[in-house]
Amino acid sequence: MKEYTTSPAGLTTLEALQRQEQFGKNELTPQKKESFFHKVLHIICEPMFLLLLVAAGIYFILGEPRDGAIMLVFVIGIISIDVIQEWKTDKTLNALKDLSAPHVKVIRDGQELTIASVDLVPGDLMMVYEGVKIPADGIVIKCSDLCVDESSLTGEAEGVWKITTENVDPSSDYWRKDYCYAGTLVTQGTATIQVDKIGATTEYGKIGTNVAAAPDEPTPLQKQTGSLVKLCAGIAAVLFALVGVVTYINIPDHAFGDRLIESILAGITLAMAMIPEEFPVILTVFLSMGAWRLAKKQSLVRKLPAVETLGAVSVLCVDKTGTITMNQMTVQDTWAIDGNVDNLCEVMGLGCETDAYDPMEKAMLTHCEKVGFSKEHLFGGQLITEYAFTNELKMMGHVWYHDAEIIIAAKGSPERILTICDLSSEELLVVDNKIREMSEQGLRVIAVGSMKPATEAEIPPEITDCQLTLCGLIGLADPPRESVKNDIALCTKAGIRVVMITGDNGITAASIAKKIGMPNSDHIITGDMLNDMTDEELCEKVKDVSIFSRVVPEHKMRIVKAFKENGEIVAMTGDGVNDAPALKYADIGIAMGKRGSEVSREAADLILMDDNFSTIVYTVRDGRRVYTNIQKAVGYVFTIHIPIALAALLAPLLGVGPGSLLLLPLHVVLLELIIDPTCSIVLERQPAESDIMERKPRDPKEKLLNASILLKSIAQGLVLFAASFGTYYYVLGQNPENPELARTMGFAIIMLANLFLVQVNSSDHDFAFQSMKRLAKDKVMWAVNIGTLVGLFIILYTPLNAFLKLAPLTVSQFFIAFGIAGVSVLWYEIVKLIKKNYHV
Repeated sequence: MKEYTTSPAGLTTLEALQRQEQFGKNELTPQKKESFFHKVLHIICEPMFLLLLVAAGIYFILGEPRDGAIMLVFVIGIISIDVIQEWKTDKTLNALKDLSAPHVKVIRDGQELTIASVDLVPGDLMMVYEGVKIPADGIVIKCSDLCVDESSLTGEAEGVWKITTENVDPSSDYWRKDYCYAGTLVTQGTATIQVDKIGATTEYGKIGTNVAAAPDEPTPLQKQTGSLVKLCAGIAAVLFALVGVVTYINIPDHAFGDRLIESILAGITLAMAMIPEEFPVILTVFLSMGAWRLAKKQSLVRKLPAVETLGAVSVLCVDKTGTITMNQMTVQDTWAIDGNVDNLCEVMGLGCETDAYDPMEKAMLTHCEKVGFSKEHLFGGQLITEYAFTNELKMMGHVWYHDAEIIIAAKGSPERILTICDLSSEELLVVDNKIREMSEQGLRVIAVGSMKPATEAEIPPEITDCQLTLCGLIGLADPPRESVKNDIALCTKAGIRVVMITGDNGITAASIAKKIGMPNSDHIITGDMLNDMTDEELCEKVKDVSIFSRVVPEHKMRIVKAFKENGEIVAMTGDGVNDAPALKYADIGIAMGKRGSEVSREAADLILMDDNFSTIVYTVRDGRRVYTNIQKAVGYVFTIHIPIALAALLAPLLGVGPGSLLLLPLHVVLLELIIDPTCSIVLERQPAESDIMERKPRDPKEKLLNASILLKSIAQGLVLFAASFGTYYYVLGQNPENPELARTMGFAIIMLANLFLVQVNSSDHDFAFQSMKRLAKDKVMWAVNIGTLVGLFIILYTPLNAFLKLAPLTVSQFFIAFGIAGVSVLWYEIVKLIKKNYHV
């Protein structure tokens, strides 16, 4: 967009219309939301759901609409959980959105007009003043003490004093002092700004474009579960064909149509048993419950997979201001040249505004209160006159009639205050050394001086005419949060690298890093150094660098990409518009809910409602707990699938007819719909193990179902298969005319074994009774166990049994099934005992 020269009368209405036709409206392209239909379609396209839909379709074709309807209920249930969770999150986010500035004053046709911000065009002259959020990028034509808060773009909390374009010195800085940016806030002064860029071409807009361009990559867990499901689907396809052929051969007496449909149903039963359809249920339940727990700890999860991804984080990139620090200036050090600190503090307070707006003045007055100088004491006298602060002077003063004398209290940058102080060369050397010492500690140094005219007539007209006596120096800083040092130590112990990325200078950042015990705090890369590095060089440098200073939004993206190229799982925190692209590119973006911008929150996966670093550490811990419990649940799912799959495979090979199978497709769906998700709730509720934050981050390439879990699952599954199928086959042999009774015995053993299995698999180390003891007061666990038993009784002892092709059991038959179920699972407790004794 080329730079326009506009007359003092501004654009004409016709020129404004022509430019709006050329450049469009001053608005960002709204992000397209995924429609409800597309979300549902994406879920349905999963292999397991397609299989269920095929099975349901066959039931409808066979004239069994009730069986088909049960399967459809399962699919609808899963979709509902996902959609409801997303709706809840969107609803909360809408409540968090910032209010934007919808109108702005401009000069058009020689007159001041108030127009909608979206109607700004390049060349417009807009008028800004204190409290206005600037709606477009532009050049400062005229200004009077203009100070702008650009922290949303640059990350620096300190206001930027602007100057006109004709007075600017050539500078290589990315952020110009003669230029104002969309999305920033005027904190002081007034200005006339010639609009240069609007909409997507502004710095704010470019960030939005980068956010939109960031790819939506699947999380490590999604990749692992996807590959696992595909593997199972491949095996299921082969077995589907095998069982279909065997069944077709076993029923030569059936008509061709019935023979074909029975063969397909038998194959689908096995395929459904082989494909872990429960994974979406388990993942949704675990991640939704994890999100709910985090919400209680002030973390709002926008995307459910973020809960688990947090547990895999190996690099945590954080902003300094507000995340590591309190985002609240405080007086850290006071030094009086004559040793009289009380006098220094009193003069400092007198030099502040009575109604302080500046964060540094607020900190100074708070410090005065702490050392015994109340506002009533400081401002109880008569204010005679004041010397206003300007960007050129960089100092200010108040003239008070205080404690029966006239006193001029002045403060400002040491470089300016010292020019009007009466100091010897020796004193000046001492002061210079002290300033350097304070600066090296990362403190913002303010000099304080005073003067006591005898009469009002002797008060100098300008502050530069004063002859001050230097009282001393004040060191201010934004201190680290109290808990951060412990949190950093905990992250280091957990193998998580904490990296500081800030727009502030390197000295201040390094000083804060040393205070909080951040490793490699002396390794710093600046934005200028980044500009001179290739992506390959940056990938090498980030391996041992902990601080990146003076960075701009593009730098943050490059840093995150470099870590990801090195195989790290990266979490990025941020609050400003400048953080949004990096939040989007990170494996997990964490935005601040209190002070965060709308753009950063929309780009993030997780929003911290309390802006607290400790909350991030808690979410990492809970993410690890969730992943560990998901692994337990996956092992459990494979265990329970083995008896279902082998029963479907072995029965046709043993010559069992399709009508006498242990499990029909309807029963497989019933197990998946009722038993597996319900029992998984108990596994999800398992608390984090004591050493969970002493382990290194897991390898993102690590298999969700590793060798030890797979071996354990196969062993448990084979024993459970032998128990359930053996009982079923024995009873069927005794009562071939009553397959319903045999089926019910086998079915009951599988259901009851679930209750034991979930407790046994709650821990690899603790015994089942210890796991139960931990959750003994957990009402949900008892509700699940009792609910499963009640559900079984309803299935067996109500008219529902005929509908489900089952039969009621006698009391003795029920207790036989219960005993067999217990033995088929509790044998693993002996394995745990052996492991403990031999430290395996």
